[in-house]
Amino acid sequence: MQPLPKLRRHKARNLAVVRLSGHDHYLGPWPADQEHPPEAARQAYDQLAAEWLANGRRPIRQAQAEVAVPAFTVADLIVAFWGHVETHYRRADGSATSEVAEYRRTLKAVAELYADLPAAEFSPLKLKAVRQRMVERGVSRGVVNQRVGRVVRLFKWGLTEELVPETVYRSLDAVPGLQAGRTDAPEPEPVQPVAWEVVEKTLPHLNPVVRAMALLMWHTGCRPGEACSIRNDEIDRSGPVWIYRPTHHKTAHRGHARLVAIGRQAQEVLGPFLGRDGFLFSPALAVEIVNAEKRANRKTKVQPSQACRRKARPMKVPGERYATEQYNRAVARACEAAGVGRWHPNQLRHSFATRVRKLHGLEAAQVVLGHRKADVTQVYAERDAALAVKVAGEIG
Repeated sequence: MQPLPKLRRHKARNLAVVRLSGHDHYLGPWPADQEHPPEAARQAYDQLAAEWLANGRRPIRQAQAEVAVPAFTVADLIVAFWGHVETHYRRADGSATSEVAEYRRTLKAVAELYADLPAAEFSPLKLKAVRQRMVERGVSRGVVNQRVGRVVRLFKWGLTEELVPETVYRSLDAVPGLQAGRTDAPEPEPVQPVAWEVVEKTLPHLNPVVRAMALLMWHTGCRPGEACSIRNDEIDRSGPVWIYRPTHHKTAHRGHARLVAIGRQAQEVLGPFLGRDGFLFSPALAVEIVNAEKRANRKTKVQPSQACRRKARPMKVPGERYATEQYNRAVARACEAAGVGRWHPNQLRHSFATRVRKLHGLEAAQVVLGHRKADVTQVYAERDAALAVKVAGEIG
């Protein structure tokens, strides 16, 4: 005979629950820090199980047996989902990907409007209201569509965890994205290459570490994140053209290989940093270099009182790796100091692509930038490597 279903704790909702005849019956609170079910939940379970057995193991009316529980709200769903976000969107070394920050911004917008709404009542009109709030705040159309997609994924995850009905996710998934020219959401300006003359005027206003990152991008076309995270052990220096194989890159989670060919000029940029362990470029190194320059140029000794103040109130410890946001801010400040139009690091990549395409054609530009399809073969990857080395040897 089929055994009696056990009473269990619903982890996301911290409720005692039992499934009988395909229906979940919630029987009151079961705190996460409590190993065994509370007495009230046990009594409710015993009564419900007795009625179910007396009814021939057939479904019974849930309203008669179930203890009233608070509605599972959108805020509850977000809290439960956040554990998934922090676990899923991680690199192999445990560091968070940029998706964690993007989900934080997205879910904050949802909670502002509908935190107390029962999750089962979230509808397409409410999703559109969240979307309109983003538009009113000046978020560009493409970013709005991306964030709306994240909201839909929130409810899709809720469906897989049996926290929301399937109808909620299906209805939200049917909401079309904003279309160009048919919405008040602004269109982002297309990313344009930045001229070398502008970059050259900016470089003196960057600290030596960020300056090297910018020059590396100019000579290789690597992504900002790849410039921030380059490590000595990721660079193969066995040939005249070095090969940088990032452990973490934009399409690593899709199984794509990525290489950056480093020619002579880029090698000269990297040379002073190659003796370091860990990340070659770090805020800690930048502070160390800047402080060393200040000490060398100082005309008077540091007074004991100044040294004491520094020890009593130490500055924030600089990190071991630049985040792309830090990199962007450093370039923005340098542009302002240099009196040039603001540009951002990704434009260096576009400038490199423009030069490569002009000299070697579209295919070469796609190869050196790492633009690949999901179904590339190993033979195709080897051909890409050879072409990338050839290009870097000539212009890198």
